[in-house]
Amino acid sequence: MNLEQQIKQAMQQVAELSDCTLVEPIEPNTLLLECGLDSLGYAMLVAQLEEDLGFDPFTELEIDIYPSTFTEFLAIYQQCANNQ
Repeated sequence: MNLEQQIKQAMQQVAELSDCTLVEPIEPNTLLLECGLDSLGYAMLVAQLEEDLGFDPFTELEIDIYPSTFTEFLAIYQQCANNQ
């Protein structure tokens, strides 16, 4: 499973746990604020991805601007994965 699929799968798991409904499908330009997860959902997502992937790019990288689209979110994880 590639990184994009892992993130989308984790988003779905978190949405189910937090009683949120994700927009379908999550596209590259899907705005994170409009995908269906709330702020607690994002915290849960980052924690789930850290457990699944073994890293948290938001603590390991110097990120000046929080991602606003799925593509930007994925790019941060890809950049950190490449540094592992």
